[in-house]
Amino acid sequence: MKVIMLSSLTDLHSYIERSQLTQELGGTQYYCHKTWISHRTDLESFAALVKRMAERLQVFGRELAETELPNNLLTVSNLLTAQTSRKDSFKEELTGALSQGRKLLEHIREPVRRDPDSCLNPDQLENLATVHRLLSQLNESSTAFDEFWIQHQNKLDLCFKLCQFEHNQATATMNAFSDIGISPAQTEHLLQELTNHEKKACVLDRVRSVIAEGQSLIDSSQNVDDSVAVKCSELQRVRENLTQRLKDKRTMLTQAMELYKRLEMVCKWCDDGIYMLASQPLDKCQSQEGAESEKVKHAFEKKASLQEMFERRRVSLKKLAAKQTRPIQPVAPRPESLSSPGIYLSNICISEDSDSRVSCKQVNSDQVDRSSRNPSVSEEEETLAVLRRHVMNELLETERAYVEELMCVLQGYAAEMDNPSMTPLIPAALQNKKDVLFGNMQEIYNFHKRIFLKELETYTDCPELVGRCFLDWMGELQIYEKYCHNKPRSESLWRQCSDCAFFQECQKKLEHKLGLDSYLLKPVQRITKYQLLLKEMIKYSKGRECSVELQAALSSILGILKAVNDSMHLIAITGYEGNLGVLGRLLMQGSFSVWAEHKRGHVKVMELARFKPMQRHLFLHEKALLFCKRREESGEGYEKAPSYSFKQELSMAAIGITEHAKGDSKKFEIWSRSRDEVYTVQAVSEEAKTIWVTEIQKLLTGQLETCKGMDLWFVDK
Repeated sequence: MKVIMLSSLTDLHSYIERSQLTQELGGTQYYCHKTWISHRTDLESFAALVKRMAERLQVFGRELAETELPNNLLTVSNLLTAQTSRKDSFKEELTGALSQGRKLLEHIREPVRRDPDSCLNPDQLENLATVHRLLSQLNESSTAFDEFWIQHQNKLDLCFKLCQFEHNQATATMNAFSDIGISPAQTEHLLQELTNHEKKACVLDRVRSVIAEGQSLIDSSQNVDDSVAVKCSELQRVRENLTQRLKDKRTMLTQAMELYKRLEMVCKWCDDGIYMLASQPLDKCQSQEGAESEKVKHAFEKKASLQEMFERRRVSLKKLAAKQTRPIQPVAPRPESLSSPGIYLSNICISEDSDSRVSCKQVNSDQVDRSSRNPSVSEEEETLAVLRRHVMNELLETERAYVEELMCVLQGYAAEMDNPSMTPLIPAALQNKKDVLFGNMQEIYNFHKRIFLKELETYTDCPELVGRCFLDWMGELQIYEKYCHNKPRSESLWRQCSDCAFFQECQKKLEHKLGLDSYLLKPVQRITKYQLLLKEMIKYSKGRECSVELQAALSSILGILKAVNDSMHLIAITGYEGNLGVLGRLLMQGSFSVWAEHKRGHVKVMELARFKPMQRHLFLHEKALLFCKRREESGEGYEKAPSYSFKQELSMAAIGITEHAKGDSKKFEIWSRSRDEVYTVQAVSEEAKTIWVTEIQKLLTGQLETCKGMDLWFVDK
């Protein structure tokens, strides 16, 4: 390295421009070391303050998020007051920190303010940018906390209103209407008060408004815990109970009014009777003829006439009840006739021939006797049998049509790609891409044409046993997974070349109204159709032994669909540098809200002040758990499928799980063995959480048992 010794400032100026030197060295650049030290000290103090504020906000925000809402009015009021006071204190500190940062900013700009023609040196510019960045982070933290506090305060306010209503109205609502009165006038007065109360409906209106406010809070925020929903449900129950009690009270008062009216009528009748007896001249009642006055005779005649009418009506109703309108039933055959080789009863063949495959419905004499004794059961079973045959016919007809469509596509499109006369019509992008466009459609066609269709046809006469066919060939149906995996590539290739002359010419020859893309979708639609038909068959086979096989076949088909769906999500992961195959079988996948807590290492200020959860899509493998971020869907068709950006990987051998997390019954925790990293995961429902927790616990238990087994193996060795 060359070193130049200078003896004067003039020599120095010949090497370095004056604008780059301070005034002490004869330059024009302003520099004060004391000012630099002051700025640096203030800057470091402000940076420490910003970090400290962010950490305190993070702790306070976590406390707020994990707060369990009490059911006592006084406790809710005290909690709201205390947390509001703490929030105000934090806001004052935040305001003070922002004020300190702005003052530091003005202090750094002081030279420019005094002399507009001057400019800041590089150190001052760097300090200025740092203060701007810290102020921006502090503003963002303050804004995030304000948004979080508004949601939390709304939740507390709603809880306070709910408790206040329960306190004021739950026990005292009906006190004013606790009796029914001791006189007609009092009862009528109570009824009028009840009517006025219902017209005002002040209590019910308050209930409706509080419930609506709570529902609005739940719908507008995903972070509201279940306590608000529980309180809203409880308040809705109280409202319904109150409404029903008001209705019952009105009924009771109305009945009381009717009772008082009847009592008044009875009293009046009694008074009239007493008056009549008192005014009756006894001298006319000395003989039977005198006692039987015209009035008494008329009354007895009416009584006799009424009794006769009742008796006639009773006899008529008894005759009507004795009539039985039953449908005509088939006559059961004599026992000796059952030995004949073929007897037909209601179009059902009765045969002595038995077969392990059960080619037709066999009915013995006991079944015939039961059907004659219980015709409704026989008719219901016959109806179900007809419905099962309809489902089986649909299965066979659609299967034959499916095989025919596959053959048309393979002969009319795939085979034509190898036809030399059609080669000029095939675009360059489609050359040698037959396997990409059609996938393993040929393999699917061969299986259905040669095997599966023929097997299904053997169950034509016993459709309820078709579940065996699916179970026997479930392994071969796995070929649909390969086709579905290739479908995005096929869809993309089709969209590139859909307008080419080759496809148009093939479609014209086949006289198809739909394009090739509709037929390429047929295998996906077919594997989905099977589960719908099996569900229908199960619906019409309840109570029969075959329903177990049908249910097993349905579960297997749903398993294939789930595996296809999971793998379609798995191949959409981007940014993962390793080999997904070594992670083991994909067990589950789904979207969650995730909060991450890192207890060691460098953490950004904004990560400390994160109140809103991260939206992550989790993939649970046998050996690892992947955290990915779902990207916006774009494109059309299969190209519209979502993609997932890889974010984090946790080895299943190095994690633990906490089934219940504070604040929400839908949350659970996943943490590293050293608990340096804790991930709070919130599922969309308690059922989804239970399924995931159970599956993860099963994996961890299996790992533990494997380790114990290895230890025993080494001990034996």
